[in-house]
Amino acid sequence: MNNGFFQVRVPDATDYWVEMVKCRHACPVKTDACGYVNAIAESRYEDAYRIARATNPFASICGRVCGAPCEANCRRGSLDSPVSIRALKRFVTERFGPETGDYATYRDAADKRMLPPNRGDYERVAVVGAGVAGMTVAHDLAQVGYKVTVFEASAKPGGMLRVGVPVFRLPRDLVQHEIDAIVSLGVELKCNMRLGRDMTIESLRREGFKAIFLGIGLPKGRKLPLPGADLDGVYDGMDFLRAFNEGEPLPLGRKIVVIGGGNVAYDVARSAIRPVELLKRGEALEEMGRGEQVAFDVARSALRLSGDKEVHVVCLESRAEMPADEIEIIEGGEEGIHLHNRRGPRVVLGENGKVTALRTIACTSVFDGEGRFNPAFDESQVEDIPADTLIFAIGQTSDLSFLQSGDGVETERGLVKVNRETYQTTAPDVFACGDVAHGPRLFIDAIASAQIAARSMHDFLRGTRTDVALRKQWKPAVYTMAEGWNRFERENPPALATDKRAASLEIVEVSYGEDDARRQAARCLRCNVDTVFDTSICVACNGCVDVCPENLIRLVGLSKLVADPQWLKTAAEGFGVEESDLTSLSAAELDSLGGVMMKDETTCIRCAMCASRCPTHAITMKHFDFYRECVTVPTSNSKILYK
Repeated sequence: MNNGFFQVRVPDATDYWVEMVKCRHACPVKTDACGYVNAIAESRYEDAYRIARATNPFASICGRVCGAPCEANCRRGSLDSPVSIRALKRFVTERFGPETGDYATYRDAADKRMLPPNRGDYERVAVVGAGVAGMTVAHDLAQVGYKVTVFEASAKPGGMLRVGVPVFRLPRDLVQHEIDAIVSLGVELKCNMRLGRDMTIESLRREGFKAIFLGIGLPKGRKLPLPGADLDGVYDGMDFLRAFNEGEPLPLGRKIVVIGGGNVAYDVARSAIRPVELLKRGEALEEMGRGEQVAFDVARSALRLSGDKEVHVVCLESRAEMPADEIEIIEGGEEGIHLHNRRGPRVVLGENGKVTALRTIACTSVFDGEGRFNPAFDESQVEDIPADTLIFAIGQTSDLSFLQSGDGVETERGLVKVNRETYQTTAPDVFACGDVAHGPRLFIDAIASAQIAARSMHDFLRGTRTDVALRKQWKPAVYTMAEGWNRFERENPPALATDKRAASLEIVEVSYGEDDARRQAARCLRCNVDTVFDTSICVACNGCVDVCPENLIRLVGLSKLVADPQWLKTAAEGFGVEESDLTSLSAAELDSLGGVMMKDETTCIRCAMCASRCPTHAITMKHFDFYRECVTVPTSNSKILYK
């Protein structure tokens, strides 16, 4: 609440303390980032992996390419910079994840509490699409007891992990290991099986599959309807990335313009700048035993011989507004990518049927006064950017051509129509989630929605209702902060040298060393440890106020609180008087009646000095321990225990 002086919230029994652990609260699958980061700081690396893996079947991949909403919400960011949570996840998955070739720990670390409790030997279920959504559904349902068959249109599983993420960001052997670990749970995987070509929804029903999941994503890229967009040399970003990642790159010129300001645009641009064909020659030499350095030297030499390659990124947004991750923009710039902010594409210029330039105009604003996407332009400010290749990276669309009238599956706005709470389609036995149901989002969002879809499929088949309950307890907080933890600066993982990465397909980001990982993990502010006040024994000595190094505790008199109607009501109820009895008093009289101990949680560094200083032990440090668990409730009970 806002009383005109402070933004105030009284801690409640549950939600407040859960929301205080901001990294975990922000994660769509509720990964205990605070838990595994602190385990790393304490050198408990296997424990850290198990915590990271518990609610995420793709923890290893998320350690490489997750959009990391946990970091965006990390409370350390209010103090200086967020903890490097994603990179720390990679640090432990490399040691204990499926990429080690041992899937036993992966299977054992899954949090079975997040699966429906009623398990058995159940029916056959079909999953269409072996991307993160489809394989997450397979992962959950196989453990519950269903006989799951996954159908994948491509020759290899992975979906966008394999065809949409550049190989220099995500190793393909890691993708395969993560999927093989899920298959090891008893999942049957069939590749080169395209829905609409090799089978239909109706044929799957006839084969005995009692429920069908659609995890087909958004495989097609979008193009702007610009004059000249059909010229030779104009591609959509998804076609380009798919070809690039499959080792059959589309023909490119030497002046390449990419339209878009997000991560996909930078994936395209950074892929385009790399000499893929030349690197194939290097890889061939390496296979003959002449070594990695020979491969690199061949690629680098061939790059020089190929002449200068220019790659430009054109986007509507200002630098501050760009949706692309900061590290993508920085590393792209280091690799020689030219960025053109605040430019709107107008015409694709060409000669003899081939693209020669992109004509742009100034974009004066991207969003209107209400924050909606509504670009405005200045047509008088024109700039032509020379190009012999133009690539659109402005979004993705679905391919729903497989749907037949008898399937019973309806669509809306180019997506599969679903119940957003259950991900059930208009056909009761068909479910869908991920991008094909809610549009482009992060991989971790697709995983979270797939976990809901798997529970819903189970409930549909069993006639049950599965909800998610919150289990919680307070425990004494026993912890030690590393010396100087509050002064440690964020250091991103090291990256390959610019000249080497621009001439190769090697993974750009290098993992932390052990000492660096522990130091970076020690930056965590331990948001699951809280200062708990017992006002019944507080003597208002202000000792905690005086000792706090961040100046975030204060004793506030009633005069500063009763201006807020809710606080006025609370105070009147507490004193057993009418609200008018309080409003009639002067500020001095109100303050003489009492006050409230207030704490600004945004920058608390868990130093525990307030608790140490308190002469009556009215302040204690406690650990709020909580987890989520699936429970079966009567189908007549529509209450969601925790959402």
